[in-house]
Amino acid sequence: MAITAYQKCINPDCGAEFDRTEAIFKCPKCGDLLDIQYDWSRAELPAKMEDFSKRWANRNQRLDFSGVWRFRELLNFCEDEHKVSIGEGQTILQQNDFIAKELGMDKGNVHLQYEGLNPSGSFKDNGMTAAFSHASLVGAKSCACASTGNTSAAVSLYAHSCGMKCTVFIGQGRIAFGKLSQAMDYGAQTIQIAGDFDDCMKQVQDVCTKLNIYLLNSLNPFRLEGQKTIMYRIIESLNWQVPDWIIVPGGNLGNSSSFGKAFKELKDLGLIDKIPRLAIINASGADTLSYLVNERDLKWNSGWVETKEINSLYADFTAKKFSPHTIASAIEISRPVNLKKCLRSIEICDGLVIDLPDEEIKDAKAMIGKYGLGCEPASAASVAGLRRLVQDGTINPGEKVACVLTGHALKDPDITVNYHTKREGVLSNPPVEVPNDLDKIIDIIKA
Repeated sequence: MAITAYQKCINPDCGAEFDRTEAIFKCPKCGDLLDIQYDWSRAELPAKMEDFSKRWANRNQRLDFSGVWRFRELLNFCEDEHKVSIGEGQTILQQNDFIAKELGMDKGNVHLQYEGLNPSGSFKDNGMTAAFSHASLVGAKSCACASTGNTSAAVSLYAHSCGMKCTVFIGQGRIAFGKLSQAMDYGAQTIQIAGDFDDCMKQVQDVCTKLNIYLLNSLNPFRLEGQKTIMYRIIESLNWQVPDWIIVPGGNLGNSSSFGKAFKELKDLGLIDKIPRLAIINASGADTLSYLVNERDLKWNSGWVETKEINSLYADFTAKKFSPHTIASAIEISRPVNLKKCLRSIEICDGLVIDLPDEEIKDAKAMIGKYGLGCEPASAASVAGLRRLVQDGTINPGEKVACVLTGHALKDPDITVNYHTKREGVLSNPPVEVPNDLDKIIDIIKA
């Protein structure tokens, strides 16, 4: 296939373009975010989305087996020899009628996209296979990331498989042990900074610039190309039909940014006939996007974003020494690096943003677990968001909804254990204490 990709600054006052072989993660001319763009007129594309299903017959071939690279014509930025894969994207879209009934939705209309089945246990692998492929293209030998947990696990795993040195930056006491254990197990150098994720994010960018290390946070535009494929797999699982709604947790906003880009490209290419609506769910303790969109009316505005609103809020955070706090640690971020791209997705998808308290997220997590799919706390924000949007009439029971579950339940088991043993919610299911006596045990079981 002809390689038609290039990098382009999203700032309309700049619009600088750069070759795909450059390892740059902000525009060198203006400092804004970069996109991966394609000359679609020269690309070899299928006539329809269904054509990708032919690759299921070739799943003994590593790229066709990958749930990312079997869609490679839609993110064709490097030659096949550079494409890295460890079997990512073997995820499921589960129709969950139990949850539909609980939420007042019609049978057959609630689907859970379970990204916890990826090799490192979260959606991050979709982006890492793409970013590490670009790292291979440019000949990178060392990589780094800042992380609330899932990124460090995925980066460490892919770096190990690629033979690259890996350093992860984590905040002090701000990472779930299930995720930290993965980074240590996969051989990463872990640096714990006295600060939160935003502090780590600043430091890792400076370190990567000074030491010429390959950056693997979602500031990296190649990572977002891989994350587009989560949407392709949802369409694939719905027999190549587009749902009415996509609901996703909002943290650093890489997923929501990539989803909007995916749907716009598919629609422009004539591969889908409609774009679903997008709902992004913040935790109330980390509600930057919700505040800026709903309270300050921040919009994409064709790329001319009112950055003074963002800068003013961040200056206030600094002055007050504000640090986000939520049990949904994967989305515990107050300065999301992909904020501007996410605003674009909101415009593309006629999207909305809400924020929810931890109590609603924990209850939704318990409901998801009760009905068949355990997930990390941040994942449950999507189902908690669906509950709220059904209650207020935004989503009607007859609409088809796909909720993205971003990570596996064992990513943060302490939250689950505490919820049940400490009776923190309406679905708490603590162990029943009973004497070591057969009759009393039987009485409990029969009760």
